Amino acid sequence: MNPALTETSALIAEDEPLLAAHLQAELAQLWPALRIAAVCGDGDSALEQALAKRPQLCFLDIRMPGRSGLEVAQALAEDWPAEQPFPLLVFATAYDQYALQAFERQAVDYLLKPLDRTRLSACVQRLQARLEERQRRQDAHGALQQTFQQLRALLGPGGALPGSDFPPPRLDVISAQVGSVVHLVPVDEVVYFEAADKYVRVVTAAREHLIRLPLKELLPQLDAQRFWQVHRSVVVQARCIAQAQREESGKVTLRLKGRPETLTASRLYAHLFRGL
Repeated sequence: MNPALTETSALIAEDEPLLAAHLQAELAQLWPALRIAAVCGDGDSALEQALAKRPQLCFLDIRMPGRSGLEVAQALAEDWPAEQPFPLLVFATAYDQYALQAFERQAVDYLLKPLDRTRLSACVQRLQARLEERQRRQDAHGALQQTFQQLRALLGPGGALPGSDFPPPRLDVISAQVGSVVHLVPVDEVVYFEAADKYVRVVTAAREHLIRLPLKELLPQLDAQRFWQVHRSVVVQARCIAQAQREESGKVTLRLKGRPETLTASRLYAHLFRGL
């Protein structure tokens, strides 16, 4: 069996214990190698356990105490670490009117309760196919990196290749083009960066610019001591944070110097704002 399928873990979020046990038993029959990392009876626990245990799959009941399954999915999308593949989501409910909302949350599948074994078997096959596809992409990327390492060894200590592991130089100025005009924005003036589709918003106290550069490529060029990632899509200059207020949900609201809006630091980065 493909290693991607033998090392897979899943989380089950279902507030009815009998249904949770039934799903777990059916999965044990249909996918014996699947490891159940956690079984949760409410949305808040599901979110906490998913972020702590990082399963590859999440089976989420849509109607649960606390957060709904859809709200858990939204919170996971905000807080999931960028360097790790996002879990494959399967929603389960007795109400089929939620199907569109489920697929808007990037669901791999949608199951109606009571669960039908034939339907669940088809869902398992779909999940396995997705995991195998993901593993193939990772293997291809690993082979490419190995080729780069071999070429670097042949080039010697002074050699360099595009995409190599050598750290990129620190950015001092950002070039933001608008039509035929290029604005040179000193990095020290940037209050925060925010990913927006294929662009990154570069926000200063006075104005904002758009640059066509993924946030993951921009991050290594910034000084991590000065620029803190506080969300999957937001990096803020630490000296521009005036106040951090922790919410009951675990998130932190940031008030900025020189900007009227507030930013949200997700649970994953809330530790940056603990008092000394």
